[in-house]
Amino acid sequence: MNLLASGFLCMALGFYALGCAQADLALPTNNEVSGVFAASPSVTASVNGNVVEVVVDQPLYQIRRGGTLWAKVGPYIYLFTTETESIFQQFPGVAGVRVITRTSRSNSEVARALLHRDKLNTITWQRALNIAGKARRDGSNRPVFLEDLVTWGESHTDYGYSDEFVS
Repeated sequence: MNLLASGFLCMALGFYALGCAQADLALPTNNEVSGVFAASPSVTASVNGNVVEVVVDQPLYQIRRGGTLWAKVGPYIYLFTTETESIFQQFPGVAGVRVITRTSRSNSEVARALLHRDKLNTITWQRALNIAGKARRDGSNRPVFLEDLVTWGESHTDYGYSDEFVS
């Protein structure tokens, strides 16, 4: 009986030791995320806790021209990218990536979307990249691609839109 009990105790301690392995929760620095998201001077990126935050200045004329649709699509254009995917792959401590779009008029926030780390898998990432790629490439001529991206974004992120720009 003692042999059985000591065997069980050793097995339990072994599982406990395996379960206590230190998880790699590395976070990027502000310089690292700025380097990844340095698409243009209108984009800034930083780390806020364990969330990477990307702020994009969206020209007011663009929102006036494109209306509610262009106000809504802004965050998703920058969120569903290979840059976001690589942040999740390189830094296991990043819990999410948030994109905030704003206008130059008093830095008014237009829209925001937060993508949580575990929301997309390999297959859904490919789908997201395809939808966003079509929207970036052909969205001006075929607004249905922008609508598809907004629909995808709303079903995979925590999002919010300013009442000033989206009614």
